[in-house]
Order: sequence, then C-alpha cells, then structure tokens
Amino acid sequence: MWKTIIENRTDMSDLEVMWYVQEVMRDGRVSNNGRQYCGATTFNNGRYVVWTDLNKQSDRFVVEMIEDN
Repeated sequence: MWKTIIENRTDMSDLEVMWYVQEVMRDGRVSNNGRQYCGATTFNNGRYVVWTDLNKQSDRFVVEMIEDN
C-alpha cells in the first residue's frame, strides 16, 4: 500500500494546499533518479514552497509559507 502525506504549515485551507501538491505531482517524479517528486518547488513568486520527501511506502509533501525578511 502506498500513502501520500500532506502537511499544511500555512494559513491556507487544506483544499488550497492540495492545489499546490497537485501541481508538483503533475510534473512527475523528477528528483532522485526519477523516484521522487521535485524536492522543493516554489509558488507565488517564492511566497510558498512545497518540500517533498520519499519514505519507504509514502510520499510526503510539506507546504510552507516562506518568511518575509
């Protein structure tokens, strides 16, 4: 069984976060010799980032807002 884990570390709704994850998934497994989704993808002029991690039986997506300095 394969799982997809999504961690929302933003103030966006889960539905909004799903859109960002979908965009990363749409690009396919482009990292780690084609085994992993892109390790880090930015959106909205770098305001949000989607980090991915490949676990033994799951893909993990963490969506964060990048702090403004």
